[in-house]
Amino acid sequence: MLEEVERWLSDRSWSVHDRPLHQLLAAKQRTGQTVSVVLPALDEEETVGEIVAVIRRELVERVPLVDEVLVIDSGSTDRTSEVAAEAGARVVHRDAILPRIPAVPGKGEVLWRSLLVATGDVICFVDADLREFSADFVTGIVGPLLTEPDVQLVKAMYDRPLAGSAGQGGRVTELMARPLLNMHWPQLAGFVQPLGGEYAARRSLLERLPFPVGYGVELGMLVDALHLVGLDALAQVDVGVRKHRHQDGQALGRMAAAIYRTAQLRLARGHLVRPSLTQFERGVTGFEPRTYAVDTEERPPMTEITEYARRRVA
Repeated sequence: MLEEVERWLSDRSWSVHDRPLHQLLAAKQRTGQTVSVVLPALDEEETVGEIVAVIRRELVERVPLVDEVLVIDSGSTDRTSEVAAEAGARVVHRDAILPRIPAVPGKGEVLWRSLLVATGDVICFVDADLREFSADFVTGIVGPLLTEPDVQLVKAMYDRPLAGSAGQGGRVTELMARPLLNMHWPQLAGFVQPLGGEYAARRSLLERLPFPVGYGVELGMLVDALHLVGLDALAQVDVGVRKHRHQDGQALGRMAAAIYRTAQLRLARGHLVRPSLTQFERGVTGFEPRTYAVDTEERPPMTEITEYARRRVA
């Protein structure tokens, strides 16, 4: 590990317990920063309501740390929107944001569009499939942004149990993302959960970043932020344990392909020879190929979007 990374681990890796809630509230009042929590959601009616309810109860009503809880529904076919609204979230459909640019499927697409409707100076992203959710996820990653002026982006780190075994979740992280980062961006080798969906950043950074539309968004954001603001502006906070729905092996394969593609573009900014992935499933007559397109589109920095510029002026 680079000496620079060892120093960073000491200086920029914290625990949620390092910043008590009263300290965060005092910093928020002193700096006047506002905080938006954004949940991208697709068919998450079983979990989104509890997450929203915890954030509102603990961080809006009990203490005024969070100014807005926003759920962006990316085309759910279940009651995700209704459940989120009943729990107290402001719900906006993906397709209602920036309608002149047709939306494409993907998590990164939703996060990118959320910048147009979220109001906070600090944007905190939380996945909507978490179970046994704790408000520590929010306070942990928002805390350094309120108390450390030089910090621009904070990732959550946590244990990810799989089938009762600690540390066995995050298979794409260990098999794809971590090797890529260690080999090509060794300054980022200290991040425990580089692909984690819980992170917070200053709007002033997010609006300058391109957003891969799909699963590559977290890796792309981390790499681009490194080049834009430097390692010391990035941090991570231990928030305990993350429990969520795990995907099957083939879904993880498609995720890994999108992440590799995101890394490939950042390494060469070149042309993909074959932006697709073929997998195999056993059918009636044997193994049958299934070919999937790999996300090949990225959204530009939000500062290049006319509607965003008009919103900032207004």
